[in-house]
Amino acid sequence: MGRLLSHTTLLGLLGLVSAGCPFADPSALRARADGDTDPVLGAMVDDSNGFFTDDVGGQIQEQDSLRAGERGPTLLEDYIFRQKITHFDHERVPERAVHARGAGAHGTFTSYGDWSNLTAASFLGTAGKETPVFVRFSTVAGSRGSADTARDVHGFATRFYTDEGNFDIVGNNIPVFFIQDAIRFPDLIHSVKPSPDSEIPQAATAHDSAWDFFSQQPSTLHTLFWAMAGFGIPRSFRHMDGFGVHTFRLVKDDGTSKLVKWHWKTKQGKASLYWEEAQILAGKNADAHRQDLFEAIESGNGPEWELAVQVVDEDQALAFGFDLFDPTKILPEEYAPLQKLGVMKLHTNPTNYFAETEQIMFQPGHIVRGVDFTEDPLLQGRIFSYLDTQINRHGGPNFEQLPINRPVIPIHNNNRDGAGQNLIHKNIHAYSPNSLNDGYPQQASQSSGRGFFSAPIRSTSGRLVRGLSSTFDDHWSQPRLFYNSLTPVEQQFLINAIRFETSHLTSTTVKQNVLTQINKISNDIAVRVATALGLEAPAPDDTYYHDNTTIGISITNVTLPSVATLKVGILASTSKANGTNALDQAKTLKTRLANENLTSTVVAETLVDGVDKTYSAADATDFDAVIVVSGADSAGLFALSAANLSPLYPPLRPLQIATTAYLFGKPVAYFGAAAPSDPLVAGGLDPKTEGVYASADVETLATGLVGGLKTFKFTGRYPVDKTT
Repeated sequence: MGRLLSHTTLLGLLGLVSAGCPFADPSALRARADGDTDPVLGAMVDDSNGFFTDDVGGQIQEQDSLRAGERGPTLLEDYIFRQKITHFDHERVPERAVHARGAGAHGTFTSYGDWSNLTAASFLGTAGKETPVFVRFSTVAGSRGSADTARDVHGFATRFYTDEGNFDIVGNNIPVFFIQDAIRFPDLIHSVKPSPDSEIPQAATAHDSAWDFFSQQPSTLHTLFWAMAGFGIPRSFRHMDGFGVHTFRLVKDDGTSKLVKWHWKTKQGKASLYWEEAQILAGKNADAHRQDLFEAIESGNGPEWELAVQVVDEDQALAFGFDLFDPTKILPEEYAPLQKLGVMKLHTNPTNYFAETEQIMFQPGHIVRGVDFTEDPLLQGRIFSYLDTQINRHGGPNFEQLPINRPVIPIHNNNRDGAGQNLIHKNIHAYSPNSLNDGYPQQASQSSGRGFFSAPIRSTSGRLVRGLSSTFDDHWSQPRLFYNSLTPVEQQFLINAIRFETSHLTSTTVKQNVLTQINKISNDIAVRVATALGLEAPAPDDTYYHDNTTIGISITNVTLPSVATLKVGILASTSKANGTNALDQAKTLKTRLANENLTSTVVAETLVDGVDKTYSAADATDFDAVIVVSGADSAGLFALSAANLSPLYPPLRPLQIATTAYLFGKPVAYFGAAAPSDPLVAGGLDPKTEGVYASADVETLATGLVGGLKTFKFTGRYPVDKTT
């Protein structure tokens, strides 16, 4: 009997041996042209032609099951059915325990300069250096199916695909957090999640367990105040800042380090919703924020943020009256001004939401040379927790091999096997040190290669302590600083939010405990909340009262730098009255507003040519500003009479849109030579009122409206408590 052919020889005769398996070398895992750093290139699937195949390439027909006869049972041998249905059954992975509801996009970060005087981080080492990024925005408490506009802290997580590995800033749109020690995180989330018996309420903290925890854990108060203000209900992901929350270290090549706070400053300007507006929008369009982000990028108006840092010397961590390692404290800009390092622009939407936005797995432990941790106890716990939760979601440790998680540079390590292993490692000596693989991969360090290294100043000496430093004890001074730095209307919004939330509580004990904690911040707030709850406010507890303020807090006291992609509703009619064609007026307006890069929507009774949306489908919350054209007014659409009712839309919908826009503080306008009808004037469209514009000249009207949109909300329309 002849000698058996070797496995390789046999495969070669069959034509099955290629020059090399592309997966055998991790550095070849993502084939791309020189200089191409797209993190998902090589994972794209183009279905624009070709036949259906199974998951291993065999061509198939997969619309009908294999049966024993035309009316017989399906056969177990139908591998096509089993493969298709099994894959479908396993399409969902466990959603994130927090930050489940999110949206993301690709972009580019560009460094403004050579920041080697601050850090050894390569992506900050050269002016004009570009680094690909992926950003995921999210809410915290709600499930994947919850509404975008629920009142919540919002996640702002950024991955830099640097040329020295992936670096993640996993932060929020609020610069502080509820707790100071990661061991309390399960308690926080258990308290704000829906009740275990009823699964109610979804994505909301207006319930007893949340406020019970808030009142028993006063470290929550600072973040709670931010969330109860406009920061909890931003206009969009594009109109909010981002923060790294913790204090980090930037480390130079020589080992010297500085303490820093990360900031993302929106170039669109900050803007928030009115609470009633946010609630209606949650029902009318639960996807409002993700839709806004997607459409802005799709239209070529991708949002931008500048990356800035506050820099503090290592020996100044306790110099400002609080501990910089306490994640419930801000560092006022008066103590450490922002230093802008670069700009990030989001320019590309995901090709596949699940593969990119859902499967990207951020970690505070994704860190690069030139950046280091601090002893912040919340940060220390997050470094472990995020890795652990990603392993849980993916079912194994190989989630970093998913295309969206892969670095843009080769990887070399001794990690092997595990569920979902994508790599075929050529090195069979997966241990270090070794001689059989010539000592590779080599160990990198501060002086060898470009290895990560911890700041030499860090020390772990000291006795073991289960507890927080006494420098973390003041939970009330900074919430008061935040409140003092708001405008009176913004203070009213915060108080109204607390009133709304606590009015849903059933426990009188919890309500009283809340008042006790709020009273340590401000007796005025406690009195105003207690009045709404029908309770007696406690006597002032002025230990932490002060009149200090800080900059950069208020949302409403600054105008937007740009109105690009803001939405304008033009209320028109398909009817012609008094010789005025409302659709012609709307067309003129839409053409002019397009010059300002505004997104205009013409609303009328039916979807005839020139109409974008019907009144039955429209709402004031769809728009940042509303214009009524006189032709629609002349047609009687805004009249308060039974004859005005139409089966094409809910009763008085056109008038409701116009008046609600006014009540929500939006700029409103009237286009035409005639004066607005009495119902419109009574509803707020009085040209003598601030933020209301009326003109027959399209240029005059457009100029006024753009100025109004930059103001964004006319807060004088909102009632404020009368205080003595």
